[in-house]
Amino acid sequence: MKLRIIFSIIIVVVCVAAADAAELTLKQTEKSCDIYIDGQLFAGYVTDFKGTPIIYPIIGPTGKKMTRDFPMLERNDLTEAKDHPHHRSLWFTHGNVNSLDFWALEKQQIVHRKFVKAEIDHNTAIVITENDWLDKEHQPVCSDVRTFRFGVLGETRYIDFDITVTAVQDSVVFGDTKEGTLGLRVPGTMDLTAKKRNKDADWGGHIVNAEGIKDKDTWAKRSDWVDYYGPVEGETLGIAVLNHPSSFRYPTYWHVRDYGLFAANPFGVHDFEGTTEKIGEHKMRKGESFTLCYRIVFHKGDAESAGIAEIFKQYKSSNR
Repeated sequence: MKLRIIFSIIIVVVCVAAADAAELTLKQTEKSCDIYIDGQLFAGYVTDFKGTPIIYPIIGPTGKKMTRDFPMLERNDLTEAKDHPHHRSLWFTHGNVNSLDFWALEKQQIVHRKFVKAEIDHNTAIVITENDWLDKEHQPVCSDVRTFRFGVLGETRYIDFDITVTAVQDSVVFGDTKEGTLGLRVPGTMDLTAKKRNKDADWGGHIVNAEGIKDKDTWAKRSDWVDYYGPVEGETLGIAVLNHPSSFRYPTYWHVRDYGLFAANPFGVHDFEGTTEKIGEHKMRKGESFTLCYRIVFHKGDAESAGIAEIFKQYKSSNR
């Protein structure tokens, strides 16, 4: 009988920060990269969860989880709906790439190729990865480079997410569909429909965008940012997603739903505008690419009390 010993290489990077600043540390293995703030887990980058890279868990500024546990973790209570198992915490994909559905991940998958970088720089954790989008025959359709910056701004925590997608096949089409692209699934007690699962609980949140449009009316609108906030374990907490002006097709459309899906999608014009033609598709020849840039902010209170409009102004002026 052979005894096989598998060694995991763990890289630990520590940044010694000023006494009044949060200290970020980073642990990397072959299949994950965890980011800590003052020794407590903030976010975990997982290279593969059933066919796609995701970020899970994500812990907010008060120590509460800021995305739905399902399907990564099953909870036997009413706090979470068990719908849409392809909604996986924080992820990026698209529902029509050369007619392949990477959103639902039926037979195709996005495969982590390698970590390019995992380090602390000026008290910001930077993680860069390369990934391949494979078709049903496991051939690459396109590839991407994802750059994550994890940090702290005052009482908020943030993840900057930049992604450059490049065509590998001779012709690659990102189709016009609402099913995409940057996605989050908010905590179950925060979504607008949470009251339906427990009418006696103080559940159910709100959505607001940069123009002050609220709740269901935010769906399919273009805006600089959208904020989803509501109760999480007795506190009002929120998630804001900001779209940088350098991002492809800025300002993006928002596929944000009352049941907890929170997605930014620049391609789904047919669905969002109700057009007869699918004018939102994007065609690329081999070697061509596009870049999308977002900041995801995890905060206390609602969008106004968290100062999301001011945070966007600062983010807008940053170089990507």
